[in-house]
Amino acid sequence: MSRPAKLRILVADDHFIVRSGLVSLIHAEPDMSVVAQAADGAEAVALFTQHQPDVALLDLRMPVRSGTEAIEQIRRDHPHARILVLTAFSGDEDIRKALRAGARGYVLKSSTGEGLIPAIRAVAAGEPWIPNDVATRLAMRSSYEELTSREIQVLQEIAKGKANKEIAAVLAISEYTVKDHLKNIMGKLHVAVRTEAVTAAVQRGIIEL
Repeated sequence: MSRPAKLRILVADDHFIVRSGLVSLIHAEPDMSVVAQAADGAEAVALFTQHQPDVALLDLRMPVRSGTEAIEQIRRDHPHARILVLTAFSGDEDIRKALRAGARGYVLKSSTGEGLIPAIRAVAAGEPWIPNDVATRLAMRSSYEELTSREIQVLQEIAKGKANKEIAAVLAISEYTVKDHLKNIMGKLHVAVRTEAVTAAVQRGIIEL
């Protein structure tokens, strides 16, 4: 009697030690095998096409192409691809972007192997995997108003330490308009000062430093 085929997994993470740990964890499961390892988002896309794994396990923040960009490209090329995000980033915007890009599940690196292995099996079976801690963070979005693309641009310049006058010059808008955007940003993020706005935006995954 032949054994059932093992689940074939692609692991993508730019940290070698993390990637190696994941490979060891997965290989300890008798019904799973890692068929490819990627150190950046572009490599993840190429290796997915080459190996056609049952599940791709991707980090979000990787060089060359981000995890979210890799998910979008993989799903464009392979609409039925089953992708699970494993990341340290728990912001509601991080989660929303990944799921909107086409990820079927989202697991935080603070989870243990007992949380990851069932997630891989669920996603391989075509089921979504959104743990309670992730669902709670995602639900928090309803208490925030979404920032416009221009407000995000202003926020990114604030994060670089630029003053309103400098931001106005970079974005080719008036200093008054910058102040108006900043007022809206702080209201939407529920903060009182610009430094808090940057902190809140980074924590939620709206911008990256």
